[in-house]
Amino acid sequence: MSNHHEETVGQPGDFRKRLALALTITSLIVVAQAVGAWITGSLALLTDTAHALTDATGLLVALIAGTLMLKPTSPQRTWGFRRIEAIAALGQATLLLVVGTYAAIEGVRRLFEPLEVPGGELLVFGIIGLVANVTAIAILASSRSANLNMRAAFLEVLNDALGSVGVIVAAIVIQTTGFQQADTVAALLIAGLILPRAIKLMRETLRVLMEFTPKGLDLEQVRRHILDLDHVNDVHDLHASTVATGLPIITAHIVVSDECFRDGHAAEVLSQVKECVTEHFDVAIHHSTFQIETQAISDRERSKHQ
Repeated sequence: MSNHHEETVGQPGDFRKRLALALTITSLIVVAQAVGAWITGSLALLTDTAHALTDATGLLVALIAGTLMLKPTSPQRTWGFRRIEAIAALGQATLLLVVGTYAAIEGVRRLFEPLEVPGGELLVFGIIGLVANVTAIAILASSRSANLNMRAAFLEVLNDALGSVGVIVAAIVIQTTGFQQADTVAALLIAGLILPRAIKLMRETLRVLMEFTPKGLDLEQVRRHILDLDHVNDVHDLHASTVATGLPIITAHIVVSDECFRDGHAAEVLSQVKECVTEHFDVAIHHSTFQIETQAISDRERSKHQ
């Protein structure tokens, strides 16, 4: 496999134009819904406004992250700013948790102390929010699986759209039945949509930042495959992690027979190991670092670490 191929695998795409459009639309939603929440006194609309504000902040962070991710590598930053996507996604997940928790607490309080909410005005602002959110969803949908940063941005807009649906349903119920608690129920449902997704996103970003083994990669299976190769006697210091979306890496020390360094088999073993981790597993790893060593070298290293 060529070095050029290894350098281009896992490169981030440029989604800044889509993010900028989605940010503009979401910012308009924030203004419209804030006005609506002030006019109607709706908790559901206020919660959705806070959610939209979180979305706008998250999209701004995603846009900044998307710009930094495209910066070239350097001797001081060998992976560039690729991991900024995980940091940005973690920040967005944290904001979503804060908004969801606030909506849940305030919603429970308002169940017992409902406020008078005008259904007609609430319906208008709910429809405005839904139309704008659907537009933003259409802009981000095709690139939502590109990386954690884009996935976080898409989830925020999607959740806000679902929140707008909740606002619309609450407005219809209030207008047709006069059941004012519908507004609070909608707010609680919005919180219920926000919290699980925020927690899931937070778990995934923490896996990257904590350098856990890439999801779907069984290191014991990797070890067994390498040990099955001819001339390989042992595998130790085996580590795998994820730098950014589409960029898993693996390192290991491979112990081979002494004669491999005399008859040229050491280079052959290295080539076989790299091919193994690239092609034999669900997670294809194109960035790998393997140290081929004799048993004597391995024993000396282990004695130093004991």
